Amino acid sequence: MVRNTFVKTSVTGLFSATLGLLVASPLAPAALGGPTVAAPVRTTAPAITLVPLASGLNRALTVVHPGDGSGRLFIVLQGGQIMTFDGTRVLPRSFLDISALVSCCNERGLLGLAFHPSYASNGFFYVNYTNRIGDTVIARFTVSGLSPNLANPLSLTVLLRVDQPFPNHNGGQLQFGPDGFLYIGLGDGGSGGDPMNNGQRLDTLLGKILRIDVSGSPYTVPASNPFVGVPGALSEIWAYGFRNPWRFSFDRLTGDLFIGDVGQEEWEEINFQPASSAGGENYGWRLMEGSHCFDPPTGCDPGGLVLPILEYSHDLGCAVIGGFRYRGAQVPGLTGWYLYADFCTGTIWGANQDLTGAWLTDVLLETGFMVSSFGEGPDGEQYVLSYGSFGTLYKVSAGP
Repeated sequence: MVRNTFVKTSVTGLFSATLGLLVASPLAPAALGGPTVAAPVRTTAPAITLVPLASGLNRALTVVHPGDGSGRLFIVLQGGQIMTFDGTRVLPRSFLDISALVSCCNERGLLGLAFHPSYASNGFFYVNYTNRIGDTVIARFTVSGLSPNLANPLSLTVLLRVDQPFPNHNGGQLQFGPDGFLYIGLGDGGSGGDPMNNGQRLDTLLGKILRIDVSGSPYTVPASNPFVGVPGALSEIWAYGFRNPWRFSFDRLTGDLFIGDVGQEEWEEINFQPASSAGGENYGWRLMEGSHCFDPPTGCDPGGLVLPILEYSHDLGCAVIGGFRYRGAQVPGLTGWYLYADFCTGTIWGANQDLTGAWLTDVLLETGFMVSSFGEGPDGEQYVLSYGSFGTLYKVSAGP
């Protein structure tokens, strides 16, 4: 039996892994001959609470704002629907329903959503889903001319299709960067242990974060992408060495990129790419799981690998859910903290840097439910989704 293939029924099939120590990992390799654990660190976190806004959301996976000044939030359901939260309630009619195009569930489904930076004028938005045969599709739709709360289902334009050799590790995140380009997260293709070594290969899009320019038709590759013109490498690749980068986000203030990469049997990790990066980083998988050798078990770093800024072992969870750096105003003291969670335990952590640049982390909240995703509003406030047949949208607020 393949271990940790993310189909464990006890957690409803979206994520699984064996469940210790919460650590901040070093920024440079140390003693890579075998597993090493940095000393645990803690920092004093402000108290938070979660305020429920809407429930009855079947397998909610992500929440996104359109950036059009409407104040609405759009919630992606794994089965293929996008629902509209108008600030008071979830509207009864879906914004978009492509369930007929989507294979669901376990790790398949409608997995990601991003609105074009000029959505208010062009009406374009982008989705990431697995089609009926399980392959990844990145597609564009447009809003309907009849209502801002309805999309035009006939406007489907496929930008990219990626063959998936196994049903798990599909990634799913879409995010427009500060540069206006669309970033796409793809897992290593699945099974367990990356049997095809896709994370380290540059001739496949699997195990990567891609960067494309959607102003072309259907897209073009930015000339500044790191592997443009490199023999044997695919030019869409922005960074590599990922197992399953389920959720990543850009800091709206600095442009830094935070990537939550779901681990194999032992370690969950948060990776970091500064806004100044020119791309091309290798984040280590399958050579490493977190800051620890995986395959080979010793001597795994050929040089140049980028280690995570944060990691935790499976004593504390099973699958990391990357979040956002808080840039809102409703939780005093939380500004600049990066929020992330674990799917199985529902623990939400916050992390920030000390004066030396080291990342410190602390538990913000034990939610008691499975966390599937974070979201960010236009004002920098953050949202959390619980996963299940009756999932709930919550807003992060100041604690008692």
